[in-house]
Amino acid sequence: MFGLSPKLPISDEDRLWVNEGFHRLERLLGRRRMLEARVITPTAGDFPDPYDKTAEAGERLFCRVCTYMQVDRNEIGFEIFPDETEELKAILPSWSGKDGKRAAGLYIHAMENRGGADGNSKSQPAVVAIRSSQLKDPMLLVATMAHELGHAILLGGGLTNPKPLDDEPMTDLLTVYLGLGIFTANSAACFKQFQEDRRIGWSMQRLGYLSEEVFAYALAKFAVERSEDKIAWEKHLSTNVRSYFKRSRAWLLKNPRYVATADPID
Repeated sequence: MFGLSPKLPISDEDRLWVNEGFHRLERLLGRRRMLEARVITPTAGDFPDPYDKTAEAGERLFCRVCTYMQVDRNEIGFEIFPDETEELKAILPSWSGKDGKRAAGLYIHAMENRGGADGNSKSQPAVVAIRSSQLKDPMLLVATMAHELGHAILLGGGLTNPKPLDDEPMTDLLTVYLGLGIFTANSAACFKQFQEDRRIGWSMQRLGYLSEEVFAYALAKFAVERSEDKIAWEKHLSTNVRSYFKRSRAWLLKNPRYVATADPID
């Protein structure tokens, strides 16, 4: 019916968590970091290098994501580790992979070894390690890289520690705050068709720690707080995320008291 207010796709609890998360990131990184962030899109303009699913292509992609997130590539290692599940599938056709949520990537914090053989301290640089199966899908790969580099920014930069219960969700929220949210939001729930022998069907892979709805609200808050009017990057969101994004943005525009806006961004 006409006149009805738009309805948020998330609960008040999730809304308040995202709002507080933005405030926390403002305190840690500064509000200007969010306001001046360039939204990165899955286009040749932002990723001009050819991608052939090799480790070398993954390295080039990693360098670009480091640049976009303002992480010094020279201060962090990049590794690819085998996907044991893919190996099991090749050996055991009946393998179902019901092993719960597996890490798509890992962040290994820099360490200083004080017990070297020569008695001198030796530092081990921080490392981002990516599961080899991620190389098959550049969208998922960039999302995983962005999340793990988020750890490098928050944990490696000494801004937070891994003790808070919402450390992982906050790292996902950071990807939105820094302009990589299209990738992490689109990868929150990925549906893929599979065909094995005589079986055909669809599988769903969940990546990250926030739902599509929460990601969409965070993206809407990001856009509204930056006073973005014509949101060209909206078209790159998946169907579900774009729908939740529009509802969230409409709600925020209808309830401006919940938003601190900046000067309009063209």
